[in-house]
Amino acid sequence: MEHVHLAAEEDDLYSGYNDYNPTFDSEELDNDAGFQQAVRTSHGRRPPITAKFPGTAIGGRALGTSFGVESRFGSESRLLKSRMPMASSMGRPMTGAVQDGAARPMTAVRAAGYSSAMTRGSTFDPLGQSKGPAPPLEGKSEDTPDEKVKILEKKVNDLIEESCLAHGHGDLQLSLDRAKEAGRKERALVRQREQSGNADHINLDLTYSVLFNLATQYANNDMYAEALNTYQVIVKNKMFSNAGRLKVNMANIYFKQKNYPKAIKLYRMALDQISNSHKEMRIKIMQNIGVVFIRMGQYSDAITSFEHIMSESPNIKTGFNLILCYYAIGDRERMKKAFQKLICVPLGIDEEDKYIPPNDDTHANLVIEAIKNDKLHQMERERKALAEKFIMTSAKLIAPAIEATFAAGFDWCVDMVKSSQYVELANDLEINKAITYLRQRDFNQAVETLKTFEKKDSRVKSAAATNLSFLYFLEKDYDQADRYADLAMTADRYNPAALINKGNTVFVKKDYEKAAEFYKEALRNDSSCTEALYNLGLTYKRLGRLEESLDCFLKLHAILRNSAQVMWQLANLFEMLEDPHQAIEWLMQLITVTPTDPQVLAKLGELYDSEGDKSQAFQYYQESFRYFPSNIDVIEWLGAYYIDTQFCEKAIQYFERATLIQPTQVKWQLMVASCYRRSGNYQKALETYKDIHRKFPENVECLRFLVRLCTDMGMKEVQDYATKLKKVEKMKEIREQRVKSAREGSARGTRREGSASSEVDIKAVSHPEPKHSPLLDQGRDSGHSSHGTSAKGERLSAKMRALPGSNEPYEASSQRDIDASYVDPLGAPMERPKTAAKKRNEDDDFADEELGDDLLPE
Repeated sequence: MEHVHLAAEEDDLYSGYNDYNPTFDSEELDNDAGFQQAVRTSHGRRPPITAKFPGTAIGGRALGTSFGVESRFGSESRLLKSRMPMASSMGRPMTGAVQDGAARPMTAVRAAGYSSAMTRGSTFDPLGQSKGPAPPLEGKSEDTPDEKVKILEKKVNDLIEESCLAHGHGDLQLSLDRAKEAGRKERALVRQREQSGNADHINLDLTYSVLFNLATQYANNDMYAEALNTYQVIVKNKMFSNAGRLKVNMANIYFKQKNYPKAIKLYRMALDQISNSHKEMRIKIMQNIGVVFIRMGQYSDAITSFEHIMSESPNIKTGFNLILCYYAIGDRERMKKAFQKLICVPLGIDEEDKYIPPNDDTHANLVIEAIKNDKLHQMERERKALAEKFIMTSAKLIAPAIEATFAAGFDWCVDMVKSSQYVELANDLEINKAITYLRQRDFNQAVETLKTFEKKDSRVKSAAATNLSFLYFLEKDYDQADRYADLAMTADRYNPAALINKGNTVFVKKDYEKAAEFYKEALRNDSSCTEALYNLGLTYKRLGRLEESLDCFLKLHAILRNSAQVMWQLANLFEMLEDPHQAIEWLMQLITVTPTDPQVLAKLGELYDSEGDKSQAFQYYQESFRYFPSNIDVIEWLGAYYIDTQFCEKAIQYFERATLIQPTQVKWQLMVASCYRRSGNYQKALETYKDIHRKFPENVECLRFLVRLCTDMGMKEVQDYATKLKKVEKMKEIREQRVKSAREGSARGTRREGSASSEVDIKAVSHPEPKHSPLLDQGRDSGHSSHGTSAKGERLSAKMRALPGSNEPYEASSQRDIDASYVDPLGAPMERPKTAAKKRNEDDDFADEELGDDLLPE
């Protein structure tokens, strides 16, 4: 006991200060059961305590019994033993809770009383709370095989759930990774069960889920071979019940791979393994079989499947496919019967009356307003819209085939629809009939058909009047177009197409401000109306509000990314805003959409030419000429380019092409002759001039060239050409005098006419739009795609026509009484390089000499 006390003093320096002899504790004697028993009975006549040290007999056993588990409580148990008073000095027993070192028992088998080791003065504490906190509850150990299995199963289920969620979010790769990881964990789980001897308790449902999810994710990632292998593992395992229906998934994969015979085989195998109680599943599989037969071109087999479905459980898609099959084999009567079945298919949609609330029920109004656009109602609308689409498509398809004329076929379809639940589709079919007339270029019949809707309800009347307005606009009958546009707006003020047509009729009258208002109103009613936005941009362009027009077309480009018209407009606007670099950028984007458009390529060449980049300009002009070798502007630029670069021989082919295009224009033939002369082929040049004179005998320039060449070459025909030149010049003077006398007294008008005539040489060449259909024919802007001859080309043409003849190399001899001066249409030639080492003498030494025939060029 001394050793125990010493240990306690080492653990707690202040132990023993509160110890006292319980003999002197008289306050609790009334509550001391042992004392009261000793007083009332003979139990208290015990022998006195004779031991020198307490706790040798009963006390030691009590201490050893109560607090002897040192392995669990450590030094705390020793401290409790050291502070425990002598058991022989009291008769109070220790409670069971403290005696056993455990919590109070939960049953009444053993009383929660006192023990003999309890010290006097201690309070009743059956839960042992006064002796410090209770020992913690022991958790379940994770080292046991069952716990490991449960943890692995939870991990596998979590991975499957993560895979499905990732697929729902569109992350296909992550879903596949999670599915693979779940497969690895599941195999580890099976090995764990086998090692623990619980192989009979393998969770087949979990294995099925893992394999099925893995195969699905393989298929979603287009890994069809791996998906088929995984499905095969499931199907071949006899322990999986109802695995045969997964052959439908395998057949779907074969269908995607276009292995149609294998797909049909698996569909039929799945159909055999599905009982008749699963009617809906069997119908869907048969529908897939019919679609595969259509892909294979076996329409009779497809018809067999579809007819069975329409007799058992008719639906819209199957009815439409059946009509397509009958149309493919050309069976008129069966087409009619299939159409009648199609319009009789029940949609399973409730009447719209349930969405009409009573007038006096506020609560019902709120409820109906809340469910009016719920998910169920949206699904019903989608189903009805799909049915209407299939019926309209079927009617337009079979109408020309079921009767002698398409009009009679449309009439039969309209009669059938009027007697069905799709009565409102009859008017739409009538309008489609008019549109079919338009496709056949029968405008009169289209107009007559549309005019029959003038007394219909507002929606149909507005649609018909809109189409009529558009037709009259195309025929340039703007008054009728305006009248029907007003009628369409009266029937439906919020019809954007009617507002656009009204704006177009105002646009052609050049009331651009009012037209812009109609286009804006159409945009307010339908912000996605691209025609209104396009026409609004054209209107702002006509008004000179280029920035606002640019803003319209930039918005339109955000909607129509690959629209060639929009890109052309943007390039044209930047050119008008004097920003050629941006114009070039938009044209470069445009040629990515239409790389073979010659007008776009020519425009790029013109812009690069204006920027001084001749090489790029030549490249795009050359491409434009390759795709469209009949553009006079392009031909003239290329010819002038070769002349500037001293390659006159190459310029000849372009001017000859211009001669073929404009045979009545003498200037192209004169340019061809000048190119021959520049290149040194004087004989060919002379023949060309003679040919020009035969075609244009009154052309003064040609005669002057002939006189000069014949004089320089010493030919005898010079006198004939000189005589003809005098006559032509005299006739020209007489003609000019007559014109001058007729214009006397109207000098101001003469100046105007003279200025106008001087502009004839610079012709504004209409530059058509790129070859794309416009958004609206009536919205076409002739200004956006037209450009005059470029300033560079004008300067070049003027240079070709107006240079003086003194620069000509043929000045050797001339007859003084004949004015044989001429203007070279190609301009002045380049000076010859000075190659002599010594400066030549002045040419005046030989001015009076006559050149001999031996010095003339061959």
